[in-house]
Amino acid sequence: MRIDKFLWCVRYYKTRTIATEACKKGHIKINGQVAKPSREVFPTDKIELRKDQINYQLTVNDIPSSRLGAKLVDIYRTDTTPKEAFEAQELLKYSKDYYRKKGVGRPTKKDRRDIDEFYDTDDED
Repeated sequence: MRIDKFLWCVRYYKTRTIATEACKKGHIKINGQVAKPSREVFPTDKIELRKDQINYQLTVNDIPSSRLGAKLVDIYRTDTTPKEAFEAQELLKYSKDYYRKKGVGRPTKKDRRDIDEFYDTDDED
């Protein structure tokens, strides 16, 4: 089975087109080599894919005949992604919450108080 079709079948990508684009961009590796969308996948292959700033690591157990329900995905692949990858994603998400782009408008009351508090603590030192 083609790698783009396999990743679509095991629900890593919503459409096959998105999976194909990820292959073309070099986000997917099979056994350490960058894979084209038409590359065949076989059982025991190791797949690395980068999606949403997380490097997923999979092992192919078997080849599905068609797209699977979410509960059946674990039969066809083993996810060996380390926990640190997901923890880094959580930290990144929290850092984005507090970031304001330049020129987005006036600061909110809370932002104004935080700015004032920051400058007040600098003057006391």
